[in-house]
Amino acid sequence: MNKELYKPTFTLSLLTFSAIIAVIGIGLFYLETSLHSLMLISLIIAGVSAFKLSEDGFTSIRNAMNGGITKALSALYIFILVGVLIAAFVQSGTVAALIFYGLEIISPTIFLPAGLILCSFMSIATGTSWGTVGTAGVVLMGIGEVMGIPLPIVAGMVISGACFGDKMSPVSDTTNLAAMVSDTDLYSHIKSMLSTTLPAYLISLAVFTFVGLQYANQPLPTETLNLMLVGIENTYSISVICLLPFIIMLLMSLKKISAEVSMLSAAIVAVFIAIVFQGANLTTVLNSLYSGGSFETGIETLNNLFSRGGISSMMWTFSLAVMALALGGILSDFGFLRTLIATILIKVKRTSSLIATTIISCFIGNMTMGEAYMSIILGGQLYGKAYDDHGLDRKMLSRSLEEGATLTTALIPWTTGGAFFASTLGVDVLDYAPWALLNWINPLLSILLATLGIAVFRTVKNNSMKNES
Repeated sequence: MNKELYKPTFTLSLLTFSAIIAVIGIGLFYLETSLHSLMLISLIIAGVSAFKLSEDGFTSIRNAMNGGITKALSALYIFILVGVLIAAFVQSGTVAALIFYGLEIISPTIFLPAGLILCSFMSIATGTSWGTVGTAGVVLMGIGEVMGIPLPIVAGMVISGACFGDKMSPVSDTTNLAAMVSDTDLYSHIKSMLSTTLPAYLISLAVFTFVGLQYANQPLPTETLNLMLVGIENTYSISVICLLPFIIMLLMSLKKISAEVSMLSAAIVAVFIAIVFQGANLTTVLNSLYSGGSFETGIETLNNLFSRGGISSMMWTFSLAVMALALGGILSDFGFLRTLIATILIKVKRTSSLIATTIISCFIGNMTMGEAYMSIILGGQLYGKAYDDHGLDRKMLSRSLEEGATLTTALIPWTTGGAFFASTLGVDVLDYAPWALLNWINPLLSILLATLGIAVFRTVKNNSMKNES
């Protein structure tokens, strides 16, 4: 296909993207339609727009879709391994041990910072902020209420920790999705996020530590804590060895061993621990790697957490990612992205402006579409070429997508994340939002650092441009 001859106009590109966003927004908010069905309609819209640009009909469209999927096959493999790893962590008692030891060390003086750290490790291990908020978060809300700490502060602490862990976890679906759509390595993406997320996290930790000191003399609800601890002890044999799979995954990640090898190694160790130390049945453990496990602890919140994982649990995200990649292939190969971005970014001359534009676009995307998934996907498709043109490493794009999409969804009442957190914790979004410190400090800090030319990573051949901000 002669791409210059069949280049789409700005009007056609804008109409195509506007139609896609309208379909997703109306479908999610008013019709409450499945996101996958909306993605299928979006594929049809893109296909129809591309058809008049194609010289050989559907063949070119199919090739574009195939090309979009092929470029991210390695990331799709990781989605499957994420489900395996979470199931293995549940079976081995790794998740249970993190909760158990976390609850044991909580005291009134360090309740808020300890709760932040507990939620962080929970989300890193499970890859889900929702699971952390729905389990450890609910427990911490009850403890905080008995201690007399305002519930919006406790909710903000829980969400800050849960979102930090979710954002930094190699088994998080949004973390993998951001790396995938940005065409960057998973661990490079996580390492890039550390440069802005870790300072924001430390600021949040310091603030919660200071605030927590005001409630140092309050009593702990020992009955509630003991009930949780007994439920875990009756279900698992808790020991430090349960943390071994988690430690192995972290160490291999730090050594920059490929995500597939790290996850698989940690899962194998976890399966071994489940069978040898937890006394689990081999058939049950192997089946859980596909369908997840089922535990009866006597406590509903724990039952829900310990029933997570398995390859089947990732199929929602996996299938959405495949359709999104196919959509991206059409929008990219037929020039819709290049035409639209060339016009939108014509006044964006500085690196800091590009990063700020990406983060703000994702925030607006969350507000209009109600889902971080779509903001990440569309943001990656829209801005990839612009980051290349500015000589920026693609991990800068993936980092900006997470800061603009993954974190801010908790701050918007009508997003799925905001609605879930509010209903689960019993605190309105607008009440806890000021205390969800990490979620708004991180994006603002990222823009500030980019303006100062700090933590800006460039491609090797563009290192000479490193002083540009």
